[in-house]
Amino acid sequence: MSSSLSYKDAGVDIDAGDALVERIKPLAKKTLREGVMAGIGGFGALFEVPKRYLEPVLVSGTDGVGTKLKLAFEWNMHDTVGIDLVAMSVNDVLVQGAEPLFFLDYFATGKLDVDTTVAVVGGIARGCELAGCALIGGETAEMPSMYGPGEYDLAGFCVGAVEKLALIDGSRIQAGDAILGIASSGAHSNGYSLIRRIVERAGASVDNGGFALDIGGVSLADALMAPTTIYVKPILKLMQQLPVHGMAHITGGGLLENIIRVVPETLAIELDSGTWKPPPVFDWLRQEGNLAREEMWRTFNCGIGYTLIVARDQVAATLDALDTLGLPAWAIGAVVPAGGGERVHIR
Repeated sequence: MSSSLSYKDAGVDIDAGDALVERIKPLAKKTLREGVMAGIGGFGALFEVPKRYLEPVLVSGTDGVGTKLKLAFEWNMHDTVGIDLVAMSVNDVLVQGAEPLFFLDYFATGKLDVDTTVAVVGGIARGCELAGCALIGGETAEMPSMYGPGEYDLAGFCVGAVEKLALIDGSRIQAGDAILGIASSGAHSNGYSLIRRIVERAGASVDNGGFALDIGGVSLADALMAPTTIYVKPILKLMQQLPVHGMAHITGGGLLENIIRVVPETLAIELDSGTWKPPPVFDWLRQEGNLAREEMWRTFNCGIGYTLIVARDQVAATLDALDTLGLPAWAIGAVVPAGGGERVHIR
C-alpha cells in the first residue's frame, strides 16, 4: 500500500503560509487610514469611502514590477521592489487627481521563503505609507514548478477617489500651456528587459554582480534598483494650492508616449532635452548599450518620472511650490497646436 501524501509533499507549505500572514499583519497595520473596515486575513477587504467626499469618482489602477525582479533575484535585493509595485499603480491613479485609498497585492512563488516574502511585503507596506493608502489585503500563492528557485512575481491593484468636479481629464489643456518635468529616482520600473541585456553585455566590467562599478557615487546595483518615486502626497498638496491642467506618469513608452496620452488630439507637445540633466545611470545605459537617442526617449523616463501641464503664467509659482514640497522640477516644454504628422517633438 502506498504511503499517504500531504500538500507539503506536493510542495505547498500551509504552515509557512500561516506564519507569513502573522508576520505581515503588523506591516499592514502601519498603513491603516480612514475608511478601513477590516484588517488582513478576511476573504474580502472592506473599505468605506470617506464621507468628506461629496461626489466621489473611483479611479483604479493595476500593474506589476516586471523584469526588474530578475535583478532583485540576482543581487538578492528584495526590500524595495514592493515600493516599485505600489508606485506604479498609485502614481497612475494620481494622474487623474485621485487620492489613493487602498491597495491589494498578489505574490506568487514556487517555494515560499518567509523571510524573502516579508522583505517584499515590507516594501509594499512602506510604499503604501508613502502614498497614504491602506494595504488592506492580498494573496500569496505557492505554486511548485511554476517559478524557478528563489523566483517570484508581483502584481498590485489600487483604488483611489477624486471629487467629480476636481477630476483631471486633460480637457483644460490648451496651446501655450507649459510642461513641467519632475525628477525620477532612476529607471523606476520600466525598460528592464533592455537594461538586463545591457548589464549582460557589460558583464566584463560589472564585477561582483554590479556592486563594484560606481555610477554617480553608488554601485550599479543600487542605481538600477533604486525604487520608483511615489509622487502622491506632494502632488495632492500642490493641487490644493495651484491649478493643474494635466498630468502624466512616465512609465513604459518613456517621454515619447506618455505625456501625449493626456493631451487633446488637436494639440502636440515640444520638449527641450537641454532643460534637465538625467541621473548618471542613464548615461551609463546609453553608452554601454550604444543606444540611439530615439530609443532612449521611448524606453526610459530619462530622469523625468512625472509631468505636470500648467498655464504659462503659473510656471514660476508651480516650480516654487514643487521645490518647497521636495520635488526637483524643471520647465521642459510646451503644448502647441498639432500641425499634422508626429505630435511629440524632442530637441
